[in-house]
Amino acid sequence: MKENCGRENPKDNDLFFTCSLIDYIARKTKNTRKDVVNALGKERLEKIYELADVYHSDNIDRVSDDFIQEASIGNGSFDNVKDCRYAIPSHWDIGKVYKRLVKGAAEEERTGIIDALLKVYNSFISDKIDDYNSSMYYENPSYLLECYLENKVL
Repeated sequence: MKENCGRENPKDNDLFFTCSLIDYIARKTKNTRKDVVNALGKERLEKIYELADVYHSDNIDRVSDDFIQEASIGNGSFDNVKDCRYAIPSHWDIGKVYKRLVKGAAEEERTGIIDALLKVYNSFISDKIDDYNSSMYYENPSYLLECYLENKVL
């Protein structure tokens, strides 16, 4: 008998949690997502991704505090939530946007998930997605991927 793993690959859910945690940390510390990703570094991001099913069972405030302290992430001045004039997407909403984009980038560029994650968050599209006063964060996932691949808004 085939084991039922749910509707999506468990690693996709791990990527979703990883991206959501990045957004949560960024909001909490008022840093850009790029700054958080770079502060966490590849090794910590791999750890988060690998153990996401465990971290997801814990309180996200505690998990985020642990990584903020471990990576010495200080408070910044970037506050896209405060600056938002419209409905504010949750960290889970933005995690889903990044999950789809990172997964698509990894497939298109034939690279590992964490390498793709680092590249996506350090690209121009991350600034566009994180501007909640624009429509970029709720655009079609295939459109976001094409913009990322072309390195410009189409």
